[in-house]
Amino acid sequence: MNPNCKLKTAALAVILVSASGAIMETQAANPILPMWEYIPDGEPYVFEDPDNPGKFRVYLYGSHDNLVTEYCGRDQIVWSAPIEDLNNWRCDGIIFESRRDANGKPLYANGQGDVLYAPDVTMKTDADGNKTYYLYPNNQAGGRQGMIAKSSRPDGPFEVCNWSGDDPKLATGDLRFDPAVFVDDDGKVYGYWGFEQSWGAEMDPDNMATVKAGTQAVKDMIPSNKQDELFRFFEASSMRKIKDKYVLVYSRWTNDGEFGLPQSNYTLAYAYSDNPLGPFTYGGTIIDGRGRLTTPDGKTIATATPGGNTHGSIVEINGQWYVFYHRQTGTNEFSRQAMVAPIEVKVTEGPGGKVEISEGEYTSEGFELNGLNPLERHSAGIACYYTGPEPARASFPNFLFTGSYVDALRPKIEGYDKPYDLRVNHAPVVNNTAGSTVGYKYFNFDNLAGDSNAKLCVNLVPGGIDSTVRIMIDNPVKGREIGRLDISGSLAQEPVELSTPVKIGKDSKGKHALFFVFDSPTKGKSTCTLNNFVFSH
Repeated sequence: MNPNCKLKTAALAVILVSASGAIMETQAANPILPMWEYIPDGEPYVFEDPDNPGKFRVYLYGSHDNLVTEYCGRDQIVWSAPIEDLNNWRCDGIIFESRRDANGKPLYANGQGDVLYAPDVTMKTDADGNKTYYLYPNNQAGGRQGMIAKSSRPDGPFEVCNWSGDDPKLATGDLRFDPAVFVDDDGKVYGYWGFEQSWGAEMDPDNMATVKAGTQAVKDMIPSNKQDELFRFFEASSMRKIKDKYVLVYSRWTNDGEFGLPQSNYTLAYAYSDNPLGPFTYGGTIIDGRGRLTTPDGKTIATATPGGNTHGSIVEINGQWYVFYHRQTGTNEFSRQAMVAPIEVKVTEGPGGKVEISEGEYTSEGFELNGLNPLERHSAGIACYYTGPEPARASFPNFLFTGSYVDALRPKIEGYDKPYDLRVNHAPVVNNTAGSTVGYKYFNFDNLAGDSNAKLCVNLVPGGIDSTVRIMIDNPVKGREIGRLDISGSLAQEPVELSTPVKIGKDSKGKHALFFVFDSPTKGKSTCTLNNFVFSH
């Protein structure tokens, strides 16, 4: 692990031990990185591991939500995982900061660096097979918006390579907000950028920073949310080439009432073309961070945070396609976390051929495509479904919840090298008022179905009121109740482990959604704080 990512366990008052007394460590569910880490705007790429030639890793480049009260941060870090073990993510450390000018002098008297937003990375290979990685850090400081940096390694460090010859504090480049860069098979380089206006251009392959001489940038490459009712481009351009098609992934601002919900930019969509600069055909939605669900009465609801933004892209790993995106946590838009969902991609080759990408599902699974292991203790914070007695509302930059939501913890961590240890990989679900539901999609009950000795152990902090938690599978309303947990109002308001027998029928093998449904005669007050839980048999 890179020294910049060493951890030290903080003192969290949560029961996190196994029956043998060992501290529990979970695998990478959604969110795929530890819950103390906030990496939104993720761009995933499969690159060769420079320390293990012939081996490949998935590298996730993103911004860093560590400013807490506003978007992003002043550094960018990268996490990576071997393609043969997508649950084994490691922090490769800080790869870039913009603190000094071309002469090595501080940009600011206080020593701070520029705030860096959603980045992108691309790779070029020269005639001798040498690889150069280019980072586009999305620096929006005046005169440095087109900044790029390069490295001989995918995990950096990256050094600025386009300083202006006239002013050591300025960078020479044409890319602007949310840059994306793509190197085609013929060596041509293309750039994409824009906020509420989509831009694309062929770039100079020699400097990787400016529009190629003799060409012009394409304005309104696809229509924005202010120009049409279909494409509705908002931000977050990301280009991928799949077979002979160019696929633009982007953040789309939905229409008001579309999908039965208010307008939102919490979705990723795609458009495709036979050419890197269009014309493009609209494809559809790839992921909806609101976790939208149609209820039995035909009403559409948001089962997660109702708004915010998302940013990401798609990648194929071991023959399986995934969409990487980010979720919102806490009560504002500044604590975003990396998520993943499997998708299907079908391309009809030839002029005018279609690209069909299935919409991914917002789940708790991460890379556990066969379902989470119920015999492994999980933090409550992997919840993908949390609703209250009344719908949550978004009022930028805040979210207003009448019921359950995932809290955004920021423990102090240094000098510790087990990032998924539950002592730090922890986020509680809070504000579990009567009428709230917390859900997890999906657990695999193969090892528990029909077991008469099965029970559920839940670590929680009682809220000081009498309450009941109904444990449901498949559906929180019309599903099967497998157990019930009573929480006495007389219990001390400190972490406690409660358990209840559960009846998981023989016909309940395979993947099932799990729900905690909260009820109490006392309305409007949290029944408990949900920390973590595990099944046993």
